[in-house]
Amino acid sequence: MISWKEEYVLGIEHLDQQHMQLFRIAADIHELLKNELITDKYDRILKLLGELKDYTVFHFTSEEEYMLSIGYRKLLSHKVEHNDFIEKINNVDLEKVDTDHEQYLLDILEFVLNWISDHILQSDKAYAAK
Repeated sequence: MISWKEEYVLGIEHLDQQHMQLFRIAADIHELLKNELITDKYDRILKLLGELKDYTVFHFTSEEEYMLSIGYRKLLSHKVEHNDFIEKINNVDLEKVDTDHEQYLLDILEFVLNWISDHILQSDKAYAAK
């Protein structure tokens, strides 16, 4: 399980706090995956996906407003990365979720962790360095 590390700090307090919240949502997904006492996880998965989607929309808006305020030249390409993430979450195959909870949770956890880690360390660090 990935956890928050100092290397993810951008030095922009409100965005760092929001990134930490994304890690907390990922930790909730991980906890659900590990919980063997819950056999039907469908409703909880949908709740976590909704939370992830809502929070990322909030965070991406905040991040894009910040980039606009500093005149970041790569705002549009950064926004495309955000839109791709939202599209991936919006296009969840609910049939797959219902068929194999565990595999789906593993897939979404891997996607989320890789994306937020790579995105913070590469794309976000680029505008934070400005």
